[in-house]
Parts: sequence; C-alpha cells; structure tokens
Amino acid sequence: MNEFFKKILGQIKGLWGKWSMLQRIILAGIVVAVIAGVIALFSVSSKPTMSPVIDAPIRDEAALDRIVLRINQEGVKTTVTAAGVVQVQDDSTARRMRAILIREDLIPSGTDPWAIFDRDRWTITDFERKVNLRRAITQMVTDHIKAFDDVDDANVTIVAPERSLFRSDQNPVTASVIIIPKPGSDITANRKKIEGIQKTLKFAVQGLQDENIVITDQAGIVLNDFEGMAALDRINIIDKENKLIQTLETKYRAVVLTSLQNTFTADRVRDLNIKIDMDMSKKTSDTEEFFPITIKPRTPGLPYDDSELVRSIPRSESTSSTTWEGTGYNPEGPAGVEGQTPPAFKDMSNIYGTMKQETNTHNEEINKKVTQEDRSPGIDRVTVSVNIDGKWKLKYDEKGNPVILADGTREREYIPVPQEEIRAAVLLVQNAVGYSAARGDSVTVQNIPFDRTKQFTDDDAAYFRRKQMQTTILIFLSGLVILLVSFIIFRMISREMERRRRLAEDERARREQAMRESAIADAEENGVDVSISVEERTRMELQESVANMAKEHPEDCAQLIRTWLLEE
Repeated sequence: MNEFFKKILGQIKGLWGKWSMLQRIILAGIVVAVIAGVIALFSVSSKPTMSPVIDAPIRDEAALDRIVLRINQEGVKTTVTAAGVVQVQDDSTARRMRAILIREDLIPSGTDPWAIFDRDRWTITDFERKVNLRRAITQMVTDHIKAFDDVDDANVTIVAPERSLFRSDQNPVTASVIIIPKPGSDITANRKKIEGIQKTLKFAVQGLQDENIVITDQAGIVLNDFEGMAALDRINIIDKENKLIQTLETKYRAVVLTSLQNTFTADRVRDLNIKIDMDMSKKTSDTEEFFPITIKPRTPGLPYDDSELVRSIPRSESTSSTTWEGTGYNPEGPAGVEGQTPPAFKDMSNIYGTMKQETNTHNEEINKKVTQEDRSPGIDRVTVSVNIDGKWKLKYDEKGNPVILADGTREREYIPVPQEEIRAAVLLVQNAVGYSAARGDSVTVQNIPFDRTKQFTDDDAAYFRRKQMQTTILIFLSGLVILLVSFIIFRMISREMERRRRLAEDERARREQAMRESAIADAEENGVDVSISVEERTRMELQESVANMAKEHPEDCAQLIRTWLLEE
C-alpha cells in the first residue's frame, strides 16, 4: 500500500515538474475555488432555518406591528422578511404562535386561511390529492391544538362531504375535537380558550361554521355549548359585579375607619358598616333641550348681567286671505256645453252668504341641543353606620387611691361623646364617601358604650397583682434591711469581743514574757545556770528575726500590719 502511494506521489511530482508556470497557477486557482465553495456550502447549511408564522405576506403595517409585539411578549425572537412574512426559529414555535394569534383575533382579515396550513403535496390522481389535503389539514389542526399550553393531547376529525349540484342538498362541513387538558389547567371552564380552539378550526377548514363544531373533553362533556353556558356566564357576571361592590365597600371602609380611628383612637372606633347599592345595567339616554337665543352676550367686568336673550327669532312668514259674498255671476256658455265654473264655486251656486278668511303662517327659530349619553354602572345609594365609644374614667378618693367597690373592682365613670363631636364625625364620613342626598345616601353615627367587662376585669386583676407584688417586694426589702442591720450589729459586737480577747491575751503574754525575762536576769545576776526550753528558744529567735526584718524592711512590715488591721 505504501508503494502505491509513493508511486502516485512520484507521478504527481513528475507532472508538477513538467508543467509550466501558467498551468500551475490555473491548478492553484481551481483548488482555491473548490475550497471556497466547500466553505460557503458549510456556512449556508449551518445557518438556522426559520419557520414562517403565516406563509402569506402581511401588507398592513399596523397589523404587522401588533403581531410582532404579541409574539415578542411571549419571549420569542422574530424576523420579518422584505416581503412582510413573520418568521420564528422552528416549526413548533410557529404553531404555538399561530394558535395564540388566532385565539386573540390578530390574524389579518385579508389573510388566506389556507396560508397558515400550506403544505406542498404532489399526487397522481385528484382523489389522492383530496385525501392527502384532508390528512394534512387534520394533522396541522391537531398540531396547532396540541401547541396550546393547556392541552396535553388532542384528537381531531374533520368531515368534508362532496360538493352537490344544489345548495339545498349540500351537507355541511363538520368537525369533532376531543381534548385532554393538562393537570391544573382551567381550559374546560375558560370560555376564551375554547373559543380560540374553535377559531383555529374555522381558519383551518373552509366552510366550517360554529354550529358544526363540537369540542369535548375526555369525559365526553361538550365544552363549546356557549348557548347552554348563558346561565353560567350570568352567574360569573353577577359574581364579578359582587366582587366590584365588595372591593369598593372595602376601599370606602378603610378610608372612613382610618380617619375616625386617627381622631378617636382605634379602641373607641371598632364597628363600621358600609353598604353600596350599584346599578350594573348599561343604559343609553337621549336628551333634547331647548334654550333661549343669545342676542347680546354679557359684557365682561360689569357688576350686572346686560345680556339680551329671546325665546326665538322669526325665520319665515306668509299671509293669505279669502273673501266671498254670495254667488255672483257664473257664466255657463252655450247650451249643451259644460260651464267654466270651478267645482269649488259650483257647489256654492245659489247660496247666499258672506265669508272672510285670513291665514297667517309664522315660523320661528329656536336653540335646540340633543345629547346622547351612555351610562355606565354607577352608585345608586351608599349607607354607612358607625359606632363610637365614649371614655371611661377611674374614680379616686381623697388620698389619690382608686375607689374599690364591694365586688372587689375599681369604680369607673362613663363619659359619652359630645353631640358636637358626633355631628363633626357625620360630616367627616359624608365627605369621605361622597354623600349625596339626591340619591338617598344615609350616614349614621351612634354613641353606644362597648361591653368592656372582660377588659375591666383583666385591668383590675393586673392592678391588684401589681399592688400585691409591690407589697410583697416592700415586705421583702424591709426584712432584708432588718436582717442586714442585725448582721452588721452582730459583726460589730463579735469584732469588739475578739479585739478585747486579743488584747487580754497580748497583755497576759507580755506579763509572762516580762516575768520570764526578769527571772532570767535575776538568775544571771546570782550565777544560776538557767535552762531554756526549745520552744522558748525558738520563740526568742523568731522575735529576734522579726525585729531584724522590721529594721531592714520597715515599709514591708508597715504594709503587712495594715493588711492585718484591714482583715480585722
């Protein structure tokens, strides 16, 4: 094998040596071009493919901006081609975005419904084309429904009957969808999500109507029976209305209660009831108003009104008069010929009398204003009731001690809220809730004492416990003082007795020492040999050493004596 490669390499070197410089340059250019083509091929093939959300281009700039903004809200990166086609990163994301756009009616009205399900299928016969088209539509719709976040699985069946010659004989297109919701999803009770699935089917299948779509869950419960859900929708609306009223009542209650508690303290203002009656119906009223015409406006700066107003001004006027007296002369003409008398005068023939009629038509111009008003839900009536407690004051005797009743409790006196403060509280509440006498609002502020039996019992028990604790502490401190004084006296007496005992012993030891020294001195004078005991000699040596130390270190000896005195 190595010989073969060596042979090939030798042939290439021989050919390279035989070629001219031009041939070598051409070969190098070909090699460079091939390498550049391979690199370009790899770079193009490595670019991520983008999937269109809607295959048809979107010409409306406003609709395109809404679609791009909604897709960006889902955190998906989008690109828009020069032709106006919105693209995302992959097919699954495109299906999910299409489902959201269809559910929220963001697909432009001029978009072809088949464009979002565009699939190229090449078949041989028309029958196979129809079968493949139906299968492609069914699969695409299934993929779209599965792309919903609340759907775990879906099964779609679409029936498109053959076209009939007469419209009356044409069977409608029908669709049946079975969805399996994900755990914790509310799609079975959320009407907007079910309508999104229904709109997806209508966009996917041409000629499909709402009444021919059935969406059920895995238990067979029909989810798109919106007519049967009218009662449920009504209940939901009533629930939302009640929540709105409760929210408004809570808001008003917090405002009023905070104002009163800041004024009368939170302990005295506990009960505040508020009831708001609201009319949730939407009403439209037309008002027609007539008002005078201003001939001259009021002059600015004058202390009085000099404007000129008139009820109306003439616009047109016409006058007509009729006078008739007897029959007069009525020419008949030749015999056998109809006369020239008008029918109105012919009826008056041979009638004698006098008539005079005048008609005056006068048209006036007036100011007129027509107002059309849509009334939204508003407050019909507000009712507020507040109870404010008075003040409780303890009674004291001449010595400043609380008055104790026979049952062992402290006597208290109730001070009601003055009427001036109650009226001020009424005004405060009225202004806080937007009081209106025209709509029948009612604000009541009462002064009813709270039942504070338990609070007073606890306060009295705490008071007596505190007094008992004070008495106990006083007795304990008194005993402790007596015990301390007794100990000090006993200690002083003991120290005094000990001091006297030491003095007596020192005096006795001094006398004995003097007697011994005197005896020794007498014995020495008389030449008597005196024997000293070992203990006596040791004591004398100690005394001598102590005396010598005191002479050598007087400060240390003074410090030692001071220490002994302090200890004594």
